[in-house]
Amino acid sequence: MVYITILCSKEPESRQSTRVVFSAVKRFARGMLLLQCYVCTGTAVVTEHYAALWTDGRYHMQAEQQLDENWTLMREGLSAIPTQAEWLANILPEGAKVGVDPFLLSVEAWTPLANQLSNSGQELVPVKQNLVDLVWVDRPLPPLSKVFIQDLKYAGKTWQEKIHDVRQKMEGKEAALLVVTALDEIAWLFNLRGSDIVYNPVFMAYALIGTDHVTLYVDSAKVTPEVHEHLTVDEHTRVTVHDYSEISDHISKLQSHVAGKVWIADQSSYGLAHLVPRKHRVTDPTPIPLMKALKNSVEIEGMRNCHIKDAVALCELFAWLEDEVPKGELTELKVADKAEQLRRQQKDFVSLSFATISSSGPNGAIIHYQPSEVTDRPVSVDELFLLDSGAQYRDGTTDVTRTMHFGEPPQIEKECHTRVLQGHIALDSLVLPAGTKGHVIDCNARKALWEVGLDYLHGTGHGVGSFLNVHEGPHYVSFRTRPTEVGLEQDMMVTIEPGYYEDGLFGCRVENVCVMVKVDTKHRFKGKDFLTFEALTLVPIQQKMIDTSLLTGNEVSWLNRYHAKCRNIIGPVLQQQDKTRAHAWLLKETQPIVK
Repeated sequence: MVYITILCSKEPESRQSTRVVFSAVKRFARGMLLLQCYVCTGTAVVTEHYAALWTDGRYHMQAEQQLDENWTLMREGLSAIPTQAEWLANILPEGAKVGVDPFLLSVEAWTPLANQLSNSGQELVPVKQNLVDLVWVDRPLPPLSKVFIQDLKYAGKTWQEKIHDVRQKMEGKEAALLVVTALDEIAWLFNLRGSDIVYNPVFMAYALIGTDHVTLYVDSAKVTPEVHEHLTVDEHTRVTVHDYSEISDHISKLQSHVAGKVWIADQSSYGLAHLVPRKHRVTDPTPIPLMKALKNSVEIEGMRNCHIKDAVALCELFAWLEDEVPKGELTELKVADKAEQLRRQQKDFVSLSFATISSSGPNGAIIHYQPSEVTDRPVSVDELFLLDSGAQYRDGTTDVTRTMHFGEPPQIEKECHTRVLQGHIALDSLVLPAGTKGHVIDCNARKALWEVGLDYLHGTGHGVGSFLNVHEGPHYVSFRTRPTEVGLEQDMMVTIEPGYYEDGLFGCRVENVCVMVKVDTKHRFKGKDFLTFEALTLVPIQQKMIDTSLLTGNEVSWLNRYHAKCRNIIGPVLQQQDKTRAHAWLLKETQPIVK
């Protein structure tokens, strides 16, 4: 038998990482055990004689460096790379069985793979025992950290109101029962948070929403008396708590007794969804991702506040780097530690929102690089430095990338960074009809690079949770399209993060978190609203890395406006906190460009 295992994802361009029965932590640990490679998202296929890993452009270089000779790397996104089914059809005999843990593959992934294998005379079969687990010695126990309440002052809406809204959506689908499997959806829905998955304030759980009952499946040891009261204080809408392990049995029993259909999205695991006959299922995405993506006024204000705190920490960091890098004693790990230390000083800090990408020189070309004791490089005046980092605060989530040089940058690095900046400005400046899908506008961020034959192999933007996952859907900006993609709407959070990566030399990226805002236009075609991007990230873009000769007048104006906003909002806060060195750095880096 062939065995396929799925790795988890920090940023789901696919959101499967929080939908499966086993946690993202377990999936990632399985991948590390099997591959001995720190690739966060991908699919591993193991046969009796061969082993192959499919992963996208964010991890090509990393996989090349870390996979041993037993593995074949399949670079997704490049031409001539076979799909898993095509590869298996070429190396397996007719009648071969391909096994997958059904709780690690979504229905939307299982169905086409099963069909493709069937066409080649092979069969996709569910495997009850995860085969990687059989060789996983010293397996850690499941996390047992306590669940805690996300107060209304941060959430902006009660969980009872959210349940009411969900039930209205269920009525429109004639669904009597909704199965919720995505961890960020559950956390958002009940105004609860946890710490079961590193960097993501979620907890392992399922939920069933009926027309007259609500059930949360979670380890009872995680439920404090305060959380229990939070879930049961309303006599009209109470939550019954059952053990996490009971979900499969309950779905099997309930689905035959409900008056309407069972809404279990095709993004849920095959292992859970197949418990409900297809004809009795609503397979559309649940309504919660879109509801969660449309931030309310309290959440938006919280996101503004947390980005101010984050900017204060980063201004202090970059001022410190400017002083310390020339001394020749800093490394990538030391910078990552310093960034976390400064963020921890800010009010309501909880954790980082992902592992800090602190990358110097050639490591900057590894898109999702994470420094380790083995790979740690000096941060010097001779090489470009890329820092992609973020934090979880009680009032919001941040994600920001800046690329800097602490000596004299070569012209090629300045040009590439400037063209990346031009792409950022082009997308940020765009005015678009509400409902426009991200894949329609992605090329705006690439145009300046395309003009000189350059590009990048990752998406341009993703949604951001409110003290939740740093990557969330159902909207995004990417060259890829997906059936579940939704258009951009007012009050959505979205990043803008074009980049360029020269393998073995350097990488550059400019990333801001933005909120979609309504813009007044001279006309309103067919009564449509039009939107634009408003940056919440308020961290200067290093002027040393900008070739102003490439910028148009409009681009210079955009940059001057953005830097004035950084200076006017962050400057007073730095002064209030007596951060004089950081304030001096801010003033220097936000001086208007005259062209």
